[in-house]
Amino acid sequence: MFSLPGFVLGRQFILLTLLVLVLDQLTKSWALSALFVTGQQIVITPFFNLTPVWNSGISFGLLADFPSVTGLGIPVFALLVVAWLYLQLSQLEAVQRFGAGFIAGGALGNVVDRLRFDRVIDFIDLHLLGYHWPAFNIADSAIFIGVVAWLYGIMSAPKSEGDTHA
Repeated sequence: MFSLPGFVLGRQFILLTLLVLVLDQLTKSWALSALFVTGQQIVITPFFNLTPVWNSGISFGLLADFPSVTGLGIPVFALLVVAWLYLQLSQLEAVQRFGAGFIAGGALGNVVDRLRFDRVIDFIDLHLLGYHWPAFNIADSAIFIGVVAWLYGIMSAPKSEGDTHA
């Protein structure tokens, strides 16, 4: 069931969401001026580069050929997820609330890009031993961290007496 979270839970969620959103947008602003204007790649280590990539799709460029889905559908879905996370706060364990803030901040960071540019700014580029991970950004990292925290909260939650599921 949905219920509005208390003031403290709501405030913590909003502050964490805004922290992730601002950090994401600041790093993307830097990437736009340092990488995208010149098309320059900055090699940091043998496995880590900063590389300008416009992502018209979702994760790993999926759905890039469907602009009606990524242009409007994904932002609307992301906003619905953020609203759902907010409404779930009072029912979540602390680690899940932390994860919810990270997921919401990351989702909103990528929504801002879609609204501004019709695509997402990616620039973190990891590769090792011939394997190359698709470029990503701080928002993507926050969503991943948030999902891991959410899953940890589910798996570590105390079992109720009547719960027979392992």
